[in-house]
Amino acid sequence: MSRRTPAPRRALVAAALPAAALLLAACGSGTGSTGQAADGKPQVVAAFYPLEWAAEQVGGDLVDVTSLTAPGAEPHDLELTPQQVAAVSDADLVLYISEFQPAVDDAVAQNADSAVDVAADLEHLAAEAHSHEGEEGGDHAEEASYDPHVWLDPTNMAAIVTLVGEKLGAADPANASTYTANAEKAVAELGTLDAEWKAGTATCTNRDLVVSHEAFGYLAKRYGFEQVGVSGLSPEAEPSPARIAEVADFVRANGVTTIYFETLVDPKVAETVAAETGATTAVLDPLEGLAEGSSEDYLSVMRTNLETVKAGQGCS
Repeated sequence: MSRRTPAPRRALVAAALPAAALLLAACGSGTGSTGQAADGKPQVVAAFYPLEWAAEQVGGDLVDVTSLTAPGAEPHDLELTPQQVAAVSDADLVLYISEFQPAVDDAVAQNADSAVDVAADLEHLAAEAHSHEGEEGGDHAEEASYDPHVWLDPTNMAAIVTLVGEKLGAADPANASTYTANAEKAVAELGTLDAEWKAGTATCTNRDLVVSHEAFGYLAKRYGFEQVGVSGLSPEAEPSPARIAEVADFVRANGVTTIYFETLVDPKVAETVAAETGATTAVLDPLEGLAEGSSEDYLSVMRTNLETVKAGQGCS
């Protein structure tokens, strides 16, 4: 989960946003007042990778999609440039998830009439408040009203894709039928992915998913696992020694053999627990972003995650 920007700084950012947007909107960005570029295509701004993927699947060549989060960047602490603030203001459609990236929330609040919180109508998991007291970085339970990592459940991703199809159809009625067809194709692919996960994890001998940070609640719920996080929703919060000891005890007591860490975050927390318990570590990708130059996509990474979980959880 994103770390909350301290209140004075957030106020300064919010105050600066309207001026930045007005200044840059007049600077020949190639878009008109509707956000359409010189090529006439609707402009879609996605906050980070999974939403970029959804927009590209639905829009295809009919839209221009821009992500606010660069490949290889950790999205939680995104800082927007003035040009990006202007892009949010000018876009035909802005896709984001509230409470995940504070800078995006601020820009949307100030500038974007076309913004859609794609998680708003999904069933949310509560942010867990258990034993993360003592983490460096603050009490994240007070900051988060819910777990925003909804995209790791393929059925949620299917709902997001359908919503994007509806919103693009409303913004560009002439191509609405194409957006609908593209969305239906992507939803079918996500249905296949969901079926693969269900079949692949049905026989796992260990249902405790021990992760470096609690990004996998929706995935765990969908496929019958219990998520145990060393850190809470923020990947950058340092867990207390007491929390590390607590998780290590859990690992020993429950026969856990694998501790999962993620691609864009330092693996030291997972490695510490593994070293104390004799467990191994493995990468479980929360799909918050792709590495720079990666040829993977949402579907392929989720399938790699499935193979990782099958190996780590004793699935036949």
